[in-house]
Amino acid sequence: MSTPFDLRNPGRPVHVGVVLLNTVTEHLDIAPVGFFHNFSTSFIKNLPPFAISDDLRSQALDFVTHWVTEDGTTPGSLSGNLKVIPTDSFATCPPLDIVLIGAGQMGYQATTTEKNFLRKCYAECSAFLSVCGASDALLATGILEGKTATGPLSFLPLFREIAPGTNWVQKRWVRDGKMWTTGTLLNGLDMIAAFGREVWGGEGTLVEHVLLTGYFPSRNVDYEDEK
Repeated sequence: MSTPFDLRNPGRPVHVGVVLLNTVTEHLDIAPVGFFHNFSTSFIKNLPPFAISDDLRSQALDFVTHWVTEDGTTPGSLSGNLKVIPTDSFATCPPLDIVLIGAGQMGYQATTTEKNFLRKCYAECSAFLSVCGASDALLATGILEGKTATGPLSFLPLFREIAPGTNWVQKRWVRDGKMWTTGTLLNGLDMIAAFGREVWGGEGTLVEHVLLTGYFPSRNVDYEDEK
């Protein structure tokens, strides 16, 4: 009998996927994917001894990053006129351990194919990270039904009206099981710091070292520092 996969102690490369729908995705929304590179074996092995101890170096993990579009050949579009060459299509993408999705253009409606793929990703993954207005696309999938979630502050009244089956809260980020949602785009960095600490962090860990030396934000989750 196989041992269930444990994201904290993966024992194999962790598959991280950025799902790009057929719209223009905010590139700052998906910037948190870079966090995983910062404590990956491929990055840590090249750091000089004065920058990192042997103990921390030994904690590096292997990650495989997938850039997923529906057909796997059409470049994904990001804001700022950026294009991403996909590595996988919806059909060829392996099961993802961590899924990241950002907001698309205002008013974009996910297609049936896209909604089905997002449902599949959620069912298979260990963590689903939705940044900013990506929560709008998830509403159409039914994934957020019965969950606690957040989104851009100005949209929360609308979300409460159209999706009363979701408990909408005013936070920079919120976790409900393996679903993580955020407020606006830069709250993705708040979320990824919290996610990293939850899964791999703590005193003396490589992740804590990366967060501190990378000066990741440590802001109040309830926006109290904005009052």
